Amino acid sequence: MNHDRRLPFRRPVELRLRDWKEVYEPFAEGSLRTQASRCMDCGVPFCTNGCPLGNIIPDWNDLVHRGRWREAVDRLHSTNNFPEFTGRVCPAPCEASCVLGIHEPAVTIKQVEVTIADRGWDEGWMVPQLPGEVTGRSIAVVGSGPAGLAAAQQLTRAGHRVVIHDRADRIGGLMRYGIPEFKLEKHHLDRRIEQMRAEGTEFVVNTEVGADISAGELRRRFDAVVLACGSTRARDLAIPGRDLAGIHQAMDYLSISNHVQQGDFDQPAITAAGRDVVIIGGGDTGADCLGTALRQGARSVYQFEIMARPADSRSEADPWPTWPMIYRVSSAHEEGGEREFSINTVGFVGDEDGNVTRLETVRVEQMVRDGRVRLGPVDGSESTFDAQLVLLALGFTGPENGGLLEQFGVELTERGLVARDANWETNVGGVFVCGDMGRGPSLVVWAIAEGRSAAAAVDRHLMGTTTLPEPIDPEAAPIR
Repeated sequence: MNHDRRLPFRRPVELRLRDWKEVYEPFAEGSLRTQASRCMDCGVPFCTNGCPLGNIIPDWNDLVHRGRWREAVDRLHSTNNFPEFTGRVCPAPCEASCVLGIHEPAVTIKQVEVTIADRGWDEGWMVPQLPGEVTGRSIAVVGSGPAGLAAAQQLTRAGHRVVIHDRADRIGGLMRYGIPEFKLEKHHLDRRIEQMRAEGTEFVVNTEVGADISAGELRRRFDAVVLACGSTRARDLAIPGRDLAGIHQAMDYLSISNHVQQGDFDQPAITAAGRDVVIIGGGDTGADCLGTALRQGARSVYQFEIMARPADSRSEADPWPTWPMIYRVSSAHEEGGEREFSINTVGFVGDEDGNVTRLETVRVEQMVRDGRVRLGPVDGSESTFDAQLVLLALGFTGPENGGLLEQFGVELTERGLVARDANWETNVGGVFVCGDMGRGPSLVVWAIAEGRSAAAAVDRHLMGTTTLPEPIDPEAAPIR
């Protein structure tokens, strides 16, 4: 009633386009404590229910308001291993579920969360948590994204020997090479990995399970295996001209850019510099490509979305506390480029050298065909867009087929995901799965929640009981 919702200012566009640093200015402690005071400490905290991790949000909001930072850090970490990640890249379903959000702007939960985490690091409170005793059991975790890291940290702290295997040259999965630096500076990831290493977690990089090491050897060497390889099979666009040069999957483009930021290359092999760029896909990955292309010096950038522009506020179709399908403007959208809605790419056109030069498109609208509502072309709406670089940001369909899945012999669901039971175990005894590999493409916060829950299941499998928290059930958790 006394305070409006406030967030830290973003750095001026003309400044942040010159570097790859995170976009937000510092937020004064007094301002943050005022924002935390807006929390109503609801008797039924829907924000906690809206968070896949079950974060005890009203508690740490109150602790921040009272200036009891150390207790806030402990309360936050009781449910979330990596709040500095979620506080930066999570879309905050908790805020969509905030009771205050029914009639006022929601509490700034995400900003409070990331500030608690950063304060903990600044104060030196984020120390390694060593296990009280060593069990003598060993677990291999395959994949080092948020699910694999969360599972590994929980199991290490339970006293097991845990070894993470990753085919990349660095640990972090898509947080390392998929999320741009301006959304998540990688020193946040590095210091958490160092904490895990000090706790006893071991890391093996440049090693692809199913190629460099067989699934059979992994099962022989470890008492249990956790598969957390993510959902990295990208959706493609099978239209005329797809084989032209200059058309790339978004994650290939983002990965190369992140390698440059890590100091591996001086210049990216795929660059938007001086080019007309079209990004096909209106989601977060497309926005990440937009911000990256602008920083590389693109001449123009268009981001295409086949669906219609969302409404500015909730509709009756997604009432509180469901996730609202509303129009959102990310920091990248502020920086430049054009967004096109209700548009479908029907073909690519190239030059005599086989390089893409433009896209052929048509506007679409909802129409009823065969008794079903479908998207159909609008007559006379054909148009073309110049492009020397096209990025496909169409999402992912599941884990990659090949050696790993075949060698482990795990069963797949109809969606092509790795099947698991209520105990997170696959059809192969002692082999568990968590994160996008079993859930499907989702959020970092869901991956962490699944990693924590799978860790509890593995601990119980090995020891007969567990003291690790079990926040979610794989069968009960809704797919988003």
